[in-house]
Parts: sequence; C-alpha cells; structure tokens
Amino acid sequence: MAHIIILGSAHPLRGGGLATFNERLARAFMEEGHDVSIYTFKLQYPSFLFPGKTQYSDEEPPEDLDIKVKVNSINPLNWLKAGRELRRLKPAVLVIRYWLPFMAPSLGKIASVVRKNRHTRIVAITDNIIPHEKRPFDRMLTRYFLKQIDRYITMSEQVRQDLMSFGVDPQKIGSCFHPLYDNFGEAVEKAEARRYLGLEKEEMLVLFFGFIRDYKGLDLLIRSLASDKLRNLPLRALVAGEFYTKKEPYYDLADSLGVAGKLIWHTHFIPNKDVKYYFCASDMVVQPYKSATQSGVTQVAYHFEKPMVVTRVGGLPEMIAHGKAGYVTEPESTAIADALADFFMKGKQESFKQTIREEKKRFSWQKLVHTILDSPG
Repeated sequence: MAHIIILGSAHPLRGGGLATFNERLARAFMEEGHDVSIYTFKLQYPSFLFPGKTQYSDEEPPEDLDIKVKVNSINPLNWLKAGRELRRLKPAVLVIRYWLPFMAPSLGKIASVVRKNRHTRIVAITDNIIPHEKRPFDRMLTRYFLKQIDRYITMSEQVRQDLMSFGVDPQKIGSCFHPLYDNFGEAVEKAEARRYLGLEKEEMLVLFFGFIRDYKGLDLLIRSLASDKLRNLPLRALVAGEFYTKKEPYYDLADSLGVAGKLIWHTHFIPNKDVKYYFCASDMVVQPYKSATQSGVTQVAYHFEKPMVVTRVGGLPEMIAHGKAGYVTEPESTAIADALADFFMKGKQESFKQTIREEKKRFSWQKLVHTILDSPG
C-alpha cells in the first residue's frame, strides 16, 4: 500500500471535468488498496478570471474521500506553506493535475518544495500542454512547471507530442486513454430521461454537452442543422452546459439560419445528479470541436453507450471507431451534417451500440492507476 496525494480540483469546487476526474481517480487508487488524500484549492481562480457564475458546488461533499482545502492559486506564501506540509508528509507519489498555464506558478512551486524531501515521486497528469485559448507567457509558465516533474502522464498522442516539443524525455512519459466516467449512475430509459428534462418523447435528439467555449465548435453544430439533409428531419439539438463565452453570437446565428426552433438551450451548470438524464435522453452526442486534446464528454458517452460524432482534432479520433461506434469528421458543418444524416436515416443506433459495448472495455481506471505507478521516471 502506498501513500498517494492528488493535488488538483475537488469538492467544494464544482464537479465539471477536473473535480469529477480527480475524485474518481482517488477512488480508483483506494480500490487498489492505497491510502489517498486530495489537496484542493480554497481559491482556484480570482473571480474576475472565472467565466462562469460560481466556482463552488452546492452538492454534498463526498463522504468516502479525504479532501483537504488548502491551496490558493495566487498567494506565493500559501504555495510555500502547502509545499512544506506535503514535503513533511512524504507521500510515495504526488499526482498533480495540469491543465492551464495560469496554474503553473502555484503547482510548480509546490512541486519544487515537495521534491526536496528526496522521497516523493512527482507525477503530472497533463491534460493540455499547449492551451486551446493562447495567451502571452504560456510557454514560459508551462516550461517552469514541467521542470519540477519526475514523470508525465498523457491521455492523447497530441499531448505526448506537445510534451516532447518542450524537450521532455519520451522515456519519462506514460500514456493511457482517459478512463470512463462511470460515476454518474446507471442508465435510465430514454422516455424517463426525456420526461425528467421536459422534452418531447418522439423526436430525434443530439446532445452538445459541457461548458461552452468558442473552440468547442457549437457554431458548427448550429450550421449543420441548417443543412438540406437535416432541415426536414424531426431532429433537435440539446445544448447542455454553461456559457464560458458570449452567448449572443450563438443565438443570433441560429436565428439567422432559421434553426432556432431546432435548438433546446439548457445553459446552466449541470450537476452530477442530472448528467445521466441528458445522455440517456439523447440519441447521439456531438463534439464539433475546432481544437482538442482529449475529452471527458467522450467517456461519459461511452459509459451510457451513446454513439458520437467527433471532429478530427487532437486525440478525439483515437477514441472513436469511425463508422462503427460513431463518426470522425472534419471540423466543418457539412461533414457533421453528413454524419448525422447517415446515422438517423440509416438507423445505425443499435449496430453502433454493440461496438460501443466492446470499445468501452479499453478505458479503465485501473489502467490509469497502473500507468501512474509503473511508468518510468
């Protein structure tokens, strides 16, 4: 049994991808018999930098996890204090979740203090090395963080290549697919899910899920709905997630194309307890991203056995067996429309679902745990 500490987002921060992932990873370590704690942020982002309504959850804290609210992302004195505490605890492994250059100073400094105990191995799960929304000093900040790390875990080939572009030794990089998000409960019947969400029972429904940022290509999905191939189908798109960008351009685009009636807007934060209803209500999940590394949405869709349309960007094509579990298209509205038309007009839902049931076996939390503990570094 090893003592493992995860440094990253967790309750009382809202679920979303980061907190949900870290909490599920902690449970995966616990299932293997390890002693696990999570050190999370008491301040993750200053309010003026946070694009959503609130950073904090109103759900009950998970009773099975040891979560310590310790880190302030903008206070250097706090970084020293947190680092010294972790250095004294001497965990066998400190797992740091890295997703944004803004976090490099705090996470990098904590890591540099901890490593002075000459005992703790510091492993970074690197979601993004080159961010989707670029800013000055990104590379400098990321380079500082990477220098403090003993080994690196990637969940897509693109991030692996990005790491090597910073001069990281490939022998210190372990790779593993993003595991399934299997912590949102069991699937429910489509009719029950639609009733819960107040949706029509019989219509064809595709789901765009998650925080809405410009790089996620919601505009491409909206444009695809105006295609001649889809315009006359009883097809609607359910957009579920909070806007992290200006919403008006998307509403205006739908109005200008005459497809406003084909969109259902649930643009609030989706709590964990409701996630299953959105996926189970839908016939297909669409990720029309313009850039990507990997996506947790894919792994929720796999858990609920939903076919997907993903674009040929980042690591998304690695996850989908094209024409068997879903479609991999160019990030263009016409290509997305072609995929949707093929799926619904040829009735491929059941055949795709059979492939998905086999494909999902590739994505286990145990594989990630073993990659973290066993990879060289």
